[in-house]
Amino acid sequence: MSDTYLNLVNSGITKDVAKKLGLPRPAELRRTDPSAVDHPLLPGPVLLLGSGPDDTVADSLAQTLLAWDLDVHRTLPNRTLGAIVLTLTDIEHPEQVGERVLELGEALRSLAPSGRVIVLSRPAADTDDPAVAAARHGVDGFTRSLAKELRAGATGNGIVLSDGVTPGSPSVTGAVRFLLSARSAFVSGQFVHVTTTDGEVPGDWTRSLAGRVAVVTGAARGIGAAIARTLHRDGAEVIGVDVPAAGEQLAQVMNEVGGTALQLDITADDAAQRVIDLARSRHGRLDAVVHNAGVLRDKLLANMTAEKWDAVVAVNIAAQLRMNEALLSADGLAPDGLRLVSLASTSGIAGNRGQTNYGYTKAAVIGMTRALAPRLAEQGGTANAVAPGFIETEMTAKIPPVPRQVARRANSLQQGGQPVDVAETITFLLSPQAGGINGEVLRVCGQNLVGQ
Repeated sequence: MSDTYLNLVNSGITKDVAKKLGLPRPAELRRTDPSAVDHPLLPGPVLLLGSGPDDTVADSLAQTLLAWDLDVHRTLPNRTLGAIVLTLTDIEHPEQVGERVLELGEALRSLAPSGRVIVLSRPAADTDDPAVAAARHGVDGFTRSLAKELRAGATGNGIVLSDGVTPGSPSVTGAVRFLLSARSAFVSGQFVHVTTTDGEVPGDWTRSLAGRVAVVTGAARGIGAAIARTLHRDGAEVIGVDVPAAGEQLAQVMNEVGGTALQLDITADDAAQRVIDLARSRHGRLDAVVHNAGVLRDKLLANMTAEKWDAVVAVNIAAQLRMNEALLSADGLAPDGLRLVSLASTSGIAGNRGQTNYGYTKAAVIGMTRALAPRLAEQGGTANAVAPGFIETEMTAKIPPVPRQVARRANSLQQGGQPVDVAETITFLLSPQAGGINGEVLRVCGQNLVGQ
């Protein structure tokens, strides 16, 4: 659905009127153009800020960025910047941070529209010295606050490297590239935790899923269809699943991506086995599953019926649990380890009025994901969740006009996301370069003003 207000304040005479009146002016975000043959990673050079000339983390990052043909600077150039990367992995006391973050603050004046800021740090642990824990955990509040100060479509995010994880680890490299790129347009104020050195840097960043087979539930429309298209773009063979009533739309999407359509109610007792059997017969393997299917039955709890509560639980969480158990028990199905991504929601993080059933199930998805992560890691796989905020879909188009406008503006980017924004994040988490990211919940919400 088109955001008429965003279009008006960025074009013609209405743009000038909005400026004079001081109205909010959400920017047109830089997204990947699927029709572009050579899409630049950034709209300008990268400024890399660290502790000084002996910062080995910054040196390693510089080599990675240079290998991508980026223009890398260690001091502020007299040019508009495409991105700023700040390393804080070495800090052990809060008093060490000021000089570096103030240098970043000065550089922000040169950041291009839809520019990127990335902060690399280490996690705080209960066993750390209090000063170390304070310094490290402070990065969380700093980065989230910084992201809310950025304007013109720029985003700020963090990458947290666990002990033993280096900047050259595949998932650090993958996270840096994802967060620098146009693929992360609606991800801001978030942290990607890289916990292991697992993963593999692809030979072709644009086809990182070549040879992989992925199932997407709820693939007939909206976010599910965007996921199928994005997975296909990056080389995956797609099996799209949706209810028989959506069969015609599902067939259209699968024809578009050269995939296989499976009309199926995922709450059926044999749903998981049918998915497994199709993957084996058609492709001989199954590498990834995206649990996207979900339903809404919104009511205030005082007016909630058992039918509405049970329907949401059945689709949004119970079906996933059954399917996951079957997938984990299917010997030889995923030769390189199964990758799972489940759709959570900001409603499952911060709650939402009239959505006690939906909020319950989306929070349940987060709990399920974190519990599955170590089990899948034993088999070489990962389990992660993506929590969208307000995304422009057929569902959100039905929200009354005033609440819809409020929901659109209630994030740092002051607009709704697009289905492709969710799809890009899921595709990254399923990629070989994300093998060291496990048990994460990554929000795609433009840094929604509720929750973390």
